Amino acid sequence: MRPAALLGLAALALGAAARAHDGHAPRPEAAAGFPIPPPGSYRLPPIKPAGGGAVLDEAGRSRDLLGRDLPGDTPGITVLALIYTRCGDVCPLASAGMARLQDLAATDPAVARRMRLVTLSFDPEHDTPEVMRSFAAAWRSADPAAPAWAFLTTPGRDALAPILAAYGQRVDARPGGTLNHVFRAFLIDTGGRVRNIYSLDVFEPSLILTDIRTLLLEDAGSGGARGR
Repeated sequence: MRPAALLGLAALALGAAARAHDGHAPRPEAAAGFPIPPPGSYRLPPIKPAGGGAVLDEAGRSRDLLGRDLPGDTPGITVLALIYTRCGDVCPLASAGMARLQDLAATDPAVARRMRLVTLSFDPEHDTPEVMRSFAAAWRSADPAAPAWAFLTTPGRDALAPILAAYGQRVDARPGGTLNHVFRAFLIDTGGRVRNIYSLDVFEPSLILTDIRTLLLEDAGSGGARGR
């Protein structure tokens, strides 16, 4: 079960999205607070290549961040969120958003099979595979129709540094073990390209799912908006 305290915190920021999680689903545009265009009616041009890198999964096995051996069908569209588990403000909100995205995607299994969620910690000293496994248990849905969600860390700072550089993620240490950062999540297409970058202000599950559907239409050659 997802922690009630964190979901309560998320509700303060996610508002209508949290109500939808409780089974009172508003229209997508109402949840987002802004109009969401139909899938395929807009373009998501490639921004830059996505960065891979050496990571560890919850069992401590070596993986590549963009590897085909991560959970989920491949090729798939990835939503990558960078967080750390000791974070007490934006990271719980981001994890609640990822949980809601997983729940929302589960209502469309054809889409859920073509996407995966990835949460990567940038605090490898604390966020060991064991910690990430416990963290995953608090957030990941047990619904078999939900998309796969991997919770990853890195073997150490040397492996983490090039990943942070590739995504332009700055992390600064604060006294007491907290980390100063700005939340970012990345939409990565089947070709390994970043197609959208989300701040917490626009990390709205219905918008992200619409972006994913837009990329799937593009892949199928039936979308009205193909990326360059």
